[in-house]
Amino acid sequence: MALFTRRHALGLGIGALCATRLGPAAADNGVEMHGMSAFGDLKYPADFHHFDYVNVNAPKGGMFSLIPSVRAYNQSYFTFNSLNAYVLKGEGAQGMDMTFTALMARAGDEPDAMYGLAAKSVRISPDKLTYAFTIRPEARFHDGSKLTAQDVAFSLNILKEKGHPLIIVQLRDFVKAEALDDATVVVSFAPNRARDVPLYVASLPIFSKAYYANRPFEESTLDTPLGSGPYKVGRFEVNRFIEYDRVKDWWAADLPVCRGSYNFDTVRYEFYRDRDVAFEGFTGRNYLYREELTARIWATRYDFPAIKEGRVKRELLPDETPSGAQGWFINLRRDKFKDPRVREALIYAFDFEWTNKTIMYGAYARTHSPFQNSDMMVSGPPSPEELVLLEPFRGQVPDEVFGKPFVPPVSDGSGQDRSLLRKAAQLLSDAGCVVKDGKRLLPNGEPFTIEFLNDEASIQPHHGPYIKNLATLGIEATFRLIDAVQYRARLEDFDFDMTIQRFSMSATPGDSMRAFFSSQSATTKGSYNLAGISSPVVDALIEKIIAAETRAELTTACRAFDRVFRAGRYWVPQWYANTHRVAYWDVFAHPPKPARYAQGVGAPDNWWADPAKAGNAEQAK
Repeated sequence: MALFTRRHALGLGIGALCATRLGPAAADNGVEMHGMSAFGDLKYPADFHHFDYVNVNAPKGGMFSLIPSVRAYNQSYFTFNSLNAYVLKGEGAQGMDMTFTALMARAGDEPDAMYGLAAKSVRISPDKLTYAFTIRPEARFHDGSKLTAQDVAFSLNILKEKGHPLIIVQLRDFVKAEALDDATVVVSFAPNRARDVPLYVASLPIFSKAYYANRPFEESTLDTPLGSGPYKVGRFEVNRFIEYDRVKDWWAADLPVCRGSYNFDTVRYEFYRDRDVAFEGFTGRNYLYREELTARIWATRYDFPAIKEGRVKRELLPDETPSGAQGWFINLRRDKFKDPRVREALIYAFDFEWTNKTIMYGAYARTHSPFQNSDMMVSGPPSPEELVLLEPFRGQVPDEVFGKPFVPPVSDGSGQDRSLLRKAAQLLSDAGCVVKDGKRLLPNGEPFTIEFLNDEASIQPHHGPYIKNLATLGIEATFRLIDAVQYRARLEDFDFDMTIQRFSMSATPGDSMRAFFSSQSATTKGSYNLAGISSPVVDALIEKIIAAETRAELTTACRAFDRVFRAGRYWVPQWYANTHRVAYWDVFAHPPKPARYAQGVGAPDNWWADPAKAGNAEQAK
């Protein structure tokens, strides 16, 4: 499954950006700064020329084509019918973020730093509640009109009022934005604001106030919005493809945050309703780049002629970011899943070892934590620092929170580990779910049924053995495959039993954790809190994470959260890998190593067409 993320945001899903705390001198004296970071450290000085991980001499030209492997807000992996990607309505087109600029852009080789893009600098009040951004005089929209502070103020205010619900949730502590003049926008935040809200604000797209003077912002539309980014919308056919054309006289092309990036003349997204069909499209060179998300395909199907002839390359590129969470999330809004013993039984029924060996060619490791592959993940008993945070909740959380964290069981790899199934059956019986005539009944006497909902056929084989084990327990489980539009609508309405969710974690988690785990998001239509987690303890620990003053405090708070989250049995953890599997037709070049904290492998932003290689990417079309 793919990551929830966006190009200029450091993501727990979308907006888990860094805290906005400048160094002491800058904060106290209101000194203008060229960037912001979580705990006062910036790698790059004010006069830096370019990010270290880009090829500043990369040639411009060629085409980069791909299928979506990430999504944000109202986007789908498989289709689109709208060019408005920042509202709830419609299926937003992948890549629309490339058509806009933001106040600041993130550095891919720092965990939580941003540097000036549309804003050349920021001045922060001593109480950290007022941020004055100075807009670059050269900033322009694609029609040549000037991008001003009025446009910034309009954009932030309209997103808070009419943006996607996830944006609105993350702007909770944003009060307002006001333009003092064309060059200065002042952004105000509420007292005790979340730590990362200012940087989330700085990452949001800037819209043209004049363009929306006579247009509704919140509607789905196929009219091309006026942007100011490195690309603008080119040709497209709804549900099939969309192209973005590089703005060759882009006003920001020579800024330090942009040098060496946005090198392709055209970026094209192809849409397929089925990933297996999409693979065939890749072998036929209908698109040129593919991040392979299915271990079975990676292990068995990359033997087509172009691979053997060296015309298609395969690479395993490191993924050093926190791996985040992937699993079957259980909808606690439904009474049959209220009892944590029922949810734990569902964990015991899944044989990861057999699934990994038989279906996924041993390509994965088991996920234990939403902070997997990071030092925020816990093991062993709580540290004294963690206990300080956890002790006030003793009696409100399971006792295991104060011992070793819950780890999914390891099976014998047979596919039906009898000891684990006996444990699951006992948990169900203890929860009042008895067996009668071979059928597991809920405490109210109704049959225990589970519908696994998904929009990807490629994941269906992973459900088969799990459903078989559930049948052994007397639970009637089914897999339902629906189209992408219906799937998103049902998730937004929380109309499902269990479904797969995958989200990545920021190296500096913050306010956007509310969108995934908070009581507020549990009732917010379209939120990422699919499990419906509504816990005062979880809420309190999220606030501790947001309020952390140092990275050590942040790590401690995340570990405390990890213990409570795992004790809640909100999901059936699946798997993760610490590499990116990528394949591409041999017409590209890229930096030798992806920036550690950049989205994916930096493609297409930091890749380029290699003129020395035979053929040209545009020949694919």
